[in-house]
Amino acid sequence: MDKKISVVMNTYNAEEHLQKVLDSLQGFDEIVVCDMESTDSTVDIAKSNGCKVVTFPKGNTNICEPARDFAIHSATNDWVFVVDADEIVPEALKNYLYDRINESNFTSALAVPRLNSFLGRPATASPDYQLRFFLKDRTKWPATIHSRPTVDGKIENIPASDKSLYMIHLDDLSIKSRVEKMNVYSEYEVVKRSHKKYGTFKMLFRPGWFFIRSLLFGKGFSDGKRGLIRAYMASLYQIIYLSKLYENSLKNEQ
Repeated sequence: MDKKISVVMNTYNAEEHLQKVLDSLQGFDEIVVCDMESTDSTVDIAKSNGCKVVTFPKGNTNICEPARDFAIHSATNDWVFVVDADEIVPEALKNYLYDRINESNFTSALAVPRLNSFLGRPATASPDYQLRFFLKDRTKWPATIHSRPTVDGKIENIPASDKSLYMIHLDDLSIKSRVEKMNVYSEYEVVKRSHKKYGTFKMLFRPGWFFIRSLLFGKGFSDGKRGLIRAYMASLYQIIYLSKLYENSLKNEQ
C-alpha cells in the first residue's frame, strides 16, 4: 500500500499568495493549515480548498517557529512536508517525494532546494536548502527564530542539479519591507542569543564578513547591483542585531 504525505503550512494574514500555493499542492493526501489568528481571508481560502485548519494562538509573537511543532503534530500522516504560504511546489517535486517514500526501507529526512528572488529576478545564490520533509515522530522543531528542525535519523539533500525539483519562493520583498523584517527578526535573535558575548573585534569584522560572504562566496557579484545591495543587506542585519545585543547587555548590567 502506498504511503501518504501531509503538507503542513503555518499562516498569518497569508492571503496574498495562498490560493496559488494551494493550487500547487493538489494531489497530496492532506493539507494542514495552522493559522495564527489571521484577520484577513486566509482561513476562508484554506477551508474553501478543503484544508484541515487548526489554530495556534498568536499572542505577541511575529514569527511562525513557536507554532511549527504544533502544526506538524496536527498532521494525520507519518510523512510531513512543511511548506510556507509563499512557496510553490512543482509537480516534479511532489512526484519525487512520493517515489522516495515508497522505496524499500526509506526513512531519511530531505532538504529541499528553494529558488529565491531579489528585486524582481532569481538570485544567483539560489537555491538555498530547507529541511522540510521528514517523519513527524522523528522530528522536533525548536520555537526560536530561524531554527531548523531536529531530526532523529539521516538527512539527504534533493539534487540541486535538477531545477524541476526546486520549490519556488514567491516572496520578493521591497527594500522597505526587508528592512522592516530585519527589525522584527533581530528582536527575536537577541532573545535567542542573549547569552552570546561579542567583543569589539567581532563587532567590527562580523558585518564585513557577511558582506564578503554574500558578495563573493554567495556569488552576489554575478547579479551586479542587485547582488551588491543584497550583500549590503546581509551586513546591515548583522549591524542591527549586534547593536541590539549590546544594548540589551547594557540594560542587564543596570
